[in-house]
Amino acid sequence: MRRLKLGMVGGGEGAFIGGVHRMAARLDGHWDLVAGNFQSDPDKSIAFGKSMGIDAARAYPDFRTMAASEAKRADRIDAVSIVTPNSTHHAIAREFLLAGIPVICDKPMTTTLRHAHDLADVARQTGLPFILTHNYSGYPMTRQARAMVEAGDLGAIRIVQVEYAQDWLARDIPGNKQADWRGDPSKAGPGGALGDIATHAFQLAEFVSGLTAETLAADLEAFVPGRKVDDNVNVMLRFGGGAKGMLWASQVASGSVNGLRLRVFGDNGGLEWTQETPETLLFTPLGEQQRIIRRGGAGASASAAYATRVPGGHPEGYLEGFAQIYSDAAELVRAHQEKREPNAFSKLVPGIADGVRGVAFIEAAITSSKANSAWTALSA
Repeated sequence: MRRLKLGMVGGGEGAFIGGVHRMAARLDGHWDLVAGNFQSDPDKSIAFGKSMGIDAARAYPDFRTMAASEAKRADRIDAVSIVTPNSTHHAIAREFLLAGIPVICDKPMTTTLRHAHDLADVARQTGLPFILTHNYSGYPMTRQARAMVEAGDLGAIRIVQVEYAQDWLARDIPGNKQADWRGDPSKAGPGGALGDIATHAFQLAEFVSGLTAETLAADLEAFVPGRKVDDNVNVMLRFGGGAKGMLWASQVASGSVNGLRLRVFGDNGGLEWTQETPETLLFTPLGEQQRIIRRGGAGASASAAYATRVPGGHPEGYLEGFAQIYSDAAELVRAHQEKREPNAFSKLVPGIADGVRGVAFIEAAITSSKANSAWTALSA
């Protein structure tokens, strides 16, 4: 199978998520990084590209030059990965889509709903694959949970509870590159923890439950004095069909590391999954003993098996979940190039519609919080 050629915008020296994307892209052997505009400073971008083994002719000074140059090459990149601060996603993704290049974009997709709709329009006009890296939907056990909900194992869904607790921003950390841009609304957008981690929790809740949130009531807070964006998020959700939900996301929850936890309850049973113990899914049918479903173990759904790399008992986690997004992206890109239908499992990867939903969630939560937590429509 031909390896695909990947370009990257962002992810230069000192960046966290760029390195994660590069490792994830390599893991399953689908992608080779061959081009990039890695930093806003042209000289630093070119130097970083060379340090990564990129041909000097394909280490670009800016993303516009990169898009135009790659579009003209016979050996052009098959997709671009965008791992820059949120405020730049719209312009970069738009440029590459219009150049005829599929996009893999970090979340949130944009910082305004207007830009999200514009990007969705461009993606539809070009017909190109657009993948959003909500990596937690790439874990085998979240796909197992989704399959069980779809199969009716829980019955009619009544309650969805999700939380994402961290503590790394519990205090100011001056000089930290990641904290600096995430705390700057001109770069991160209007949401802090809301855009950074609550969007992950929201996407996972809808992904597993199969439900669509219609209205929400939000209370956003910046606990650290002087912080310009929220660092703690409480949201009540009302889903279509009558189910209710609660979402809590915090980056000031002292003692928490990366506490993403999802619980889904139906009239016949409940499911629970925790990112810090991702190998297991807890299933408790009403009135019965709790069951532990293990990744790679007996009873795995086809979608979970598809996202599994090694036998059960050999732990998989964050990088493998991220790698699944890149593997799904590879299948979507190849299917587009070969003018065929992609396999059913790759269609689980988040795309442009999820990106619009995420930005609509951010805007509705901010609107609600400013109105004393008034119930607000979440319409994408």
